[in-house]
Amino acid sequence: MASFNRSFLPIVFISFMVTFLNLTTHVAAQNYLKHVCGNTTVAQNSIYSSNINSLLSSLSSNATGNIAFYNTTVGQTTSNAVYGLFNCRGDVTADMCRRCVLNATQKLSSTCSTEKVALTWYDECMVRYSNESIFSTVALIPKLNMWNTQNMTDQDRFNRLVNTTLTQLATEASNFPIGVKKFGVKEEKFSEFQNLYTLVQCTRDLSGTDCNSCLQAAINRLAICCSGSQGARTLYPSCNVGYELYLFYDVPTAPTPAPGLAPPPPASVTGSKGNSKISAARIVAIAVPIAASVVLFILGYFFIIRRKKYKAVKGENDAINDMTTVESLQFDFATIEAATNKFSHDNKLGEGGFGVVYKGILPNRQEIAVKRLSKHSGQGAEQFKNEVVLVAKLQHRNLTRLLGFCLEGEEKILIYEFVPNKSLDYFLYDPKKQEELDWSTRYKIIGGIARGIQYLHEDSRLRIIHRDLKASNVLLDVDMNPKISDFGMARIFGVDQTQGNTSRVVGTYGYMSPEYAMRGEFSVKSDVYSFGVLILEIISGKKNSNFYESDGAEDLLSYAWIHWRDSRPLELLDQSLRDSYSRDEVLKCIHIGLLCVQEDPADRPAMASILLTLNSGSVTLPSPQEPAFFLRSKTDMPIKDLESDQSTTKSMPSSVNEVSITELHPR
Repeated sequence: MASFNRSFLPIVFISFMVTFLNLTTHVAAQNYLKHVCGNTTVAQNSIYSSNINSLLSSLSSNATGNIAFYNTTVGQTTSNAVYGLFNCRGDVTADMCRRCVLNATQKLSSTCSTEKVALTWYDECMVRYSNESIFSTVALIPKLNMWNTQNMTDQDRFNRLVNTTLTQLATEASNFPIGVKKFGVKEEKFSEFQNLYTLVQCTRDLSGTDCNSCLQAAINRLAICCSGSQGARTLYPSCNVGYELYLFYDVPTAPTPAPGLAPPPPASVTGSKGNSKISAARIVAIAVPIAASVVLFILGYFFIIRRKKYKAVKGENDAINDMTTVESLQFDFATIEAATNKFSHDNKLGEGGFGVVYKGILPNRQEIAVKRLSKHSGQGAEQFKNEVVLVAKLQHRNLTRLLGFCLEGEEKILIYEFVPNKSLDYFLYDPKKQEELDWSTRYKIIGGIARGIQYLHEDSRLRIIHRDLKASNVLLDVDMNPKISDFGMARIFGVDQTQGNTSRVVGTYGYMSPEYAMRGEFSVKSDVYSFGVLILEIISGKKNSNFYESDGAEDLLSYAWIHWRDSRPLELLDQSLRDSYSRDEVLKCIHIGLLCVQEDPADRPAMASILLTLNSGSVTLPSPQEPAFFLRSKTDMPIKDLESDQSTTKSMPSSVNEVSITELHPR
């Protein structure tokens, strides 16, 4: 009997390991990501609310067998109809799909049951419903971006591989007919020790064209939010894309051996009675540490995978988990003074409305740009430090990176990365330097600025409204890639801001939207307006705030509109570009520029739409109307309080209100 117990012990360990593995797999399988409830509520006991419950029950009950996508409608009348669907990831098992949909419907039932519109994402499935038909329609709102905190070393090559692989997958997946699983995964070798794993998927009800359009928008979004990250994902209601350096989806298992190729029977461990007892003891002695090692290995494996996926991946709600400390960003004044050779005039790079900028070299030979702020900014030390910590977290290839700060006595100093090619205005408005900006470079600059502003508006941890977008605030790196500078710093520069109300306005003459300059009304669409002015300046090589009357126009915007209205838009083009340019790209940019400077902010496109248009040749744009000619008369606004080409904090009437420059809510 004792011999039997010892022989049975390895089986117990093996059974334990199998059970543990199954339990661990089940736990890891249900990965909740996010849910979004609409803003329109309904009465809890209403017919619509009852239809929501019926629909969620129908969705969960139909997640059986091999059904990975299902849509249905509950309600007899249009006013009470609820449209819903679920879509499981293409690689998950039927049981995993069923359990995920069950969890998702329970989540919506408990959190959004009184909302007309709701959606929830899990790693393995998506469930949504609405009071309007959502079938066979591309939806890009709401969205969820997730990205890894670690960046690749060779980012350019990695970004190219990610974009190429995802684009190929998108084409393949979108070619499947309606009703067939529009899903694809691919593995590509990046280096000797690193593989790239990619995934794309659309809901099955989309046409091939709509699926590809949705996936391309998601791929473009990855390039905006997550460039260079070791892993990232973008999820829309209608599609999603993602990539990682580890296998984050299931792959088909190896085929079972054919009959007749079964493994040989195990060697007998029985002999004489004495030998049997010794053999069993040896088996126990060997099996116990092996079993323990395997269990530890499994524990470690799942710990690493889960940690890598959900601790390293930073979604919209985990900005707090990686807070940069004040100590890691603070430089002492002696170091900065030495780096700039005591703020030598020879090291001076420029001067704006908020201070002087110097070039500096740190003891480790790193080049920096040092902005010495005015001593009369009026901002407290703690507020200054808190703002720096927040803005230092904004990292994007089209933003100038803030490295740190110095705060000693009355000195408030910002330390940025050094960008060698100065600012865009250095090239754009100089007749000799203009020739260095050929059309391909200008088009690249326009796209880069758009990506940077989109990041500030939608994809950063904070929502940042720049408020001073202009050519002199766009720096150019060694490859002439644009980097937006002075972003999100208005509060540091002394703006008296609380909950979106202030008595001061910042901006630059010629770039400020009319509703902001005249009434103090500010939003992301004000940045869109400034971007439109900048596009027209880049195309024409002319400065809006220093425009000389021509063809009956008193500013660049009216000049551009007259040429567009009279069907001669290409005459707007900078003379230095007349020999080499892309006609379609130029016309597209002029069209976008004029849409951006429409008088009504609601008529201006969002940055996401602008980027989609720049990256696509098939987007249809609305016709622009006459732009806002608020600069037509010098009595239209207090020009004396808005110094040309200098950022300003001149006081406006005390009744002026404005939207907060930053929304301090992780997204």
